[in-house]
Amino acid sequence: MRAFATLILLLYSVILSAQERVTLLFAGDLMQHRRQIEAARTPVGDYDYTPCFARVESLIKSADIAIGNLEVTFGGTPYTGYPCFSAPDSYLQAIKSAGFDVLLTANNHCLDRRKRGLHRTIALLDSLDMPHAGTYRDSSERANRYPLLLRHNDIRIALLAYTYATNGIPVSPPNIVNLIDTALIRHDIATARAMRPDVIIACMHWGDEYVSLPNRTQKQLADWLLAQGVDHIIGTHPHVVQPAEIRTTDTGRHVIAYSLGNFISDMSARDTDGGMILSLTLDKDTLSGETSIADCSYRLVWTGRPVLTGKENYALYLIGEPGDSLTLTAYKRMAAYTERTRRLLDRYNVGINENISYKKSHEKIFLKYLQNQRKSLSLHRF
Repeated sequence: MRAFATLILLLYSVILSAQERVTLLFAGDLMQHRRQIEAARTPVGDYDYTPCFARVESLIKSADIAIGNLEVTFGGTPYTGYPCFSAPDSYLQAIKSAGFDVLLTANNHCLDRRKRGLHRTIALLDSLDMPHAGTYRDSSERANRYPLLLRHNDIRIALLAYTYATNGIPVSPPNIVNLIDTALIRHDIATARAMRPDVIIACMHWGDEYVSLPNRTQKQLADWLLAQGVDHIIGTHPHVVQPAEIRTTDTGRHVIAYSLGNFISDMSARDTDGGMILSLTLDKDTLSGETSIADCSYRLVWTGRPVLTGKENYALYLIGEPGDSLTLTAYKRMAAYTERTRRLLDRYNVGINENISYKKSHEKIFLKYLQNQRKSLSLHRF
């Protein structure tokens, strides 16, 4: 009997050891508007972005691989915001320090500082050893670096990245920007397959700005990508959150997130002041070689702008955690964003949910916060 139990335990340990796991985190648009640059400027003339990511750093670092959409260039001085972004170099250093491992550079602002901006951005990313996908100095560099192959333990991930346009700014040869072109993407998928990855993930900069539901083109392109052999699709660009789903096809289960919204920005239009952080955990059975979705969920994040919070710098807040020292105005704005976004995702998401424990705690925290504010106001009044 004891020998039988030992055998069962041994078999169980063999099964466990035959599995590999990786957790991927995807964040939306990392932007840098003029007021963000001004807020980060220190008395000695440099720039400090540490406060921006302090509250989300632990979540980002908890992932095995954290990926964000870099929607600025590092084209040098003068530093500028919209419509042609060029952020201080320390912004990228803060992004790396916050825990991001990989950045996407194929978006409509990647040529804001033309050739110099593209070259300097790539050089700065390389100097910090940050893998990136989407823009290249020439065809040789693209051939050597793309598709971007990521590895964690025994799991291999081929990452693709494309943008719908570059705001009318032409690409200067020999530079390359990955544009959404089905012939190009089909060729890149074939190249990715030759790398023998466990999964292929396509990151698409697409859709209509400020629209909370995917358009027909996004849906059709998502269907086409899955039919071509892409496993998961992550979208950015609309600056607001769009729904996400787990879709089951003949080839397995696939994640489609149409838009993660803004991660950090100075945007203040309805629902542009927040975004969705998507967490995707994949398991690989090393005996069969099959890789499957173990878990997929999301967290909401909100950008506290100084004009609302009264603080000197911008700060990201994870929805569901205490917004200590926030003004009542800021908390109301965060709660309104949260309520609308949750209503959207609760209605349209398929198989992808918010972490329920955080959702409940946020409601309790908000009620307690309002109660404390009312007590404070009453004491002040009398």
